[in-house]
Parts: sequence; C-alpha cells; structure tokens
Amino acid sequence: MDFSLDIGQLRGLGTLVVAIAFIGLSLWVFNRRRDREFAEASLLPFADDRLPNAEQENATRSNRQ
Repeated sequence: MDFSLDIGQLRGLGTLVVAIAFIGLSLWVFNRRRDREFAEASLLPFADDRLPNAEQENATRSNRQ
C-alpha cells in the first residue's frame, strides 16, 4: 500500500483541522455554563483603577513645592 499525500489532500486535511477547531471554539464560547465568566469579563474595561494609598499620596504632595 502506498500512502502518499499530494497537495490537495494536505489542503483538505488542513481545512478539516480548522473546521474542527472552529466548531470546538464555538461550542466553548456559546456554552451556557460560561455566561457568568464572560459577563464579568465584559465589565473589566469599566473597572476603576486602584487608588494609591493615603500615605503615598501625602508623601508625593509634600515633596511638590
């Protein structure tokens, strides 16, 4: 038996791998169990930055003249 692959078969296998990856990723993203995680992640751009400690803020203010 001769198992040689030509360029058409390689392209077909590549397409199959990409299609399987796309379907798997789609199932992972649209899974109902992940809704809470994605809802929290969608609010990250609106989260406040951490405020500096009061001691650090006073130290920087006293150095400025």
